[in-house]
Amino acid sequence: MNERNLTLLTDFYELTMGNGYLENGIGDNICCFDLYFRKVPDNGGFAVMCGLEQAIDYIKNLRFSEEDIEFLREKKIFSERFLEYLKNFKFTCDIWAVPEGTPVFPNEPLIIVKGPAIQAQLVETMLLLCINHQSLIATKAARIVKAADGRPVMEFGSRRAQGFDGAVYGARAAYIGGCCGTACTISDKEMGTPALGTMAHSWVQMFDSELEAFRAYAQCYPDSCTLLVDTYNVLRSGIPNAITVFKELKAAGHKPAGIRIDSGDITYLTKKARKMLDEAGFPEAKICISNSLDEYIIQDILRQGAKIDSFGVGERLITSRSEPVFGGVYKLTAAEKDGELIPKIKLSENVTKITTPDFKELWRFYDNATGKAMADLITCFGEEIDDSKPVTIFDPDHPYKKKTLTDFTAKKLHVKIFDKGNCVYTSPTATEIRSFCAAQLDTLWDEVKRFENPHEYYVDLSKKLWDKKNELLNEMG
Repeated sequence: MNERNLTLLTDFYELTMGNGYLENGIGDNICCFDLYFRKVPDNGGFAVMCGLEQAIDYIKNLRFSEEDIEFLREKKIFSERFLEYLKNFKFTCDIWAVPEGTPVFPNEPLIIVKGPAIQAQLVETMLLLCINHQSLIATKAARIVKAADGRPVMEFGSRRAQGFDGAVYGARAAYIGGCCGTACTISDKEMGTPALGTMAHSWVQMFDSELEAFRAYAQCYPDSCTLLVDTYNVLRSGIPNAITVFKELKAAGHKPAGIRIDSGDITYLTKKARKMLDEAGFPEAKICISNSLDEYIIQDILRQGAKIDSFGVGERLITSRSEPVFGGVYKLTAAEKDGELIPKIKLSENVTKITTPDFKELWRFYDNATGKAMADLITCFGEEIDDSKPVTIFDPDHPYKKKTLTDFTAKKLHVKIFDKGNCVYTSPTATEIRSFCAAQLDTLWDEVKRFENPHEYYVDLSKKLWDKKNELLNEMG
């Protein structure tokens, strides 16, 4: 996308706290923040990490313009020393992150920021915005693509997205989550997510008859002719007129692509359509459907025997209508005092809001026999895992539940993104991330990916980390 100065796309309290940190002499104190989420959308078994590239772009372009400084000065609450600090701002933090396309689970640190307090605080809003939005849409797309059971899914939601950035980056996230392409043309131009599309009802209405409209379209696109057949009546006119045009195309040496149905009883209409197309000599003609679809509707109509080759999914994907908030948070986990990094914890009467302290790493255990992911372990930074020894993993929410892992390979999930403010990571293309995502989702057991009552994937803390958390709980409780 065209470069924009989004530095002030931050919650105002990031700046008031930054000013306060500086005035209290702790602005350059090193601290650690974790970005994580507490609950999988739609009560699912997994989420998909997405949005990292846009977060990286934001950080690489962090700068306060003269206009920004003057705007903040006019607020009359910031010290001149702080405004001078912002004028000469240079990002110097270290950042680690889970790569885009990775299946992730609640309370895992998706991004870790370590660096001066003012800087680490400033990036909170934009990191959350990027990861929350795109992870939400990528997760929804992965669910919808799973429901489609191997049939292509196209993202058709630009016109219903939450603003133009929601359309563009939502298309990217949907593609990474498994969609084959998008109706959003600019997303193709800027990010390589294939743009797809045929016609709207207005095309058909623009001509004196449906047959004339179909013929005109076929003349323009004889080798990719997909006709929208529900403007008037699917079975009485739409499909018969499409068949007429398909026969004309075939006689001219072209192969018709198929039809799209955007309304009505999809199961009934697609069964009838398939029979009519087959009997007319077009068994290869594809049937695409759209019309307010989601994973549950797709699953249901396929179980009912609907004859569908591909799906166009719009508003319920691009807005994740069933649960439109990902719920990621950004919490302080350690802060420097007298040169030492001290673990920090936030307590709450709501147990799910109690944080896990300290500077951390994230590991995933893969079964050597099947290649499947077995469990994840969050450790203190620098802890090592011995693959040759059994590891017992507890379910933190149900301590009586545990599993012992043997014959596994342990892999760190975090990669270094920024080293002292310098980007040391090259973002893959959207197509590469999409392929990576598909491969990583394949490492999850089907039980984790089911829609209803998915198997709970185990995520545990190492004993060393749990002891630190328990010690702070006892001290502060």
